[in-house]
Amino acid sequence: MFKTVEWKNNFVRLIDQIRLPDKEVYVDCRNYEEVAQAIEKMIVRGAPAIGVTAAFGIALGAVKSKADTIGKFKAEFDKICYRLSITRPTAVNLFWAIDRMKEVFIKNSKCPPDEIKRLLLKEAKTVCEEDIKINKLIGMHGSKLINNGDTVLTHCNAGALATAGFGTALGVIRASVNDGKKIAVIADETRPFLQGARLTAWELLKDKIPVTLICDNMAGYFMSKGEISKVIVGADRIASNGDVANKIGTYTVAVLAKEHNIPFYVAAPISTIDPKMKNGKFIPIEERNPLEITTIKGKPIAPQKVRVKNPAFDVTPNCYISAIITEKGILRKPYSESIKKVLTRISSKKK
Repeated sequence: MFKTVEWKNNFVRLIDQIRLPDKEVYVDCRNYEEVAQAIEKMIVRGAPAIGVTAAFGIALGAVKSKADTIGKFKAEFDKICYRLSITRPTAVNLFWAIDRMKEVFIKNSKCPPDEIKRLLLKEAKTVCEEDIKINKLIGMHGSKLINNGDTVLTHCNAGALATAGFGTALGVIRASVNDGKKIAVIADETRPFLQGARLTAWELLKDKIPVTLICDNMAGYFMSKGEISKVIVGADRIASNGDVANKIGTYTVAVLAKEHNIPFYVAAPISTIDPKMKNGKFIPIEERNPLEITTIKGKPIAPQKVRVKNPAFDVTPNCYISAIITEKGILRKPYSESIKKVLTRISSKKK
């Protein structure tokens, strides 16, 4: 089984998702700047995977530091955290992971630098291990919503490649298959980066789960033919009212699903919920390079001087979402209440 991200001999190893499905190759990041660039270039992508990678990137930067005083070490640590924080603005798991690493530093700031380095690496490894456990819990809860014989549409890639392992949306599908249910998947190609065509299809074929690839603009057709029974997607940020930011095109699929009375589910860890974000209107949307739209593998497919807009994400209002599947269970409407309740419960346990 491939590993999306791992700590290997004092560097961070990532499966190169740009090269998939043509080649399964790995990139070794030997300093935090290379980790930051890997996130920016989408060598690694998917909100949970970005969070795990950022945690490892901070640990890597700390381990490689030659600072000989705690003051210099703290200044360098802050610089590392800032560099990783500006890689991609939408995925809240990135900032959650950075904050978690900062907490470790603050709590142990009176320790020698070598001890802090050890604790930071330990925390990054914990973040990675926890992510896999969380995804399996999401799968367990979500499988209750999937029936034997369902055909599930998914958009983008919310599988093992988007996490430390197992996946969120695909984790629900994997868990359902593990329960003995016969499930088929329809994967949107997910232009312009083709995560569905390149990554989701690749993952599912590896697991021998039946998958059919379609163009993004075909979803409504297959819904109208009664060939889709459920929709499951991941999330990059969830506002406190249940609005969801996910890969561009998700909103369109959600509207189509509602029109055809098809359940639309979001699978994501609690860390994807941003309690500071009142609603989806305030979620920052990343604008990416126009070349992602005007070229494919470097080959032009559009007029050279055409204007291009390339938002990487859109926001699906909570009214289109049937349920949010988390490791703590299935959240239902009204989401403002169910989200507040689960976050309060988690906060009280920490105390």
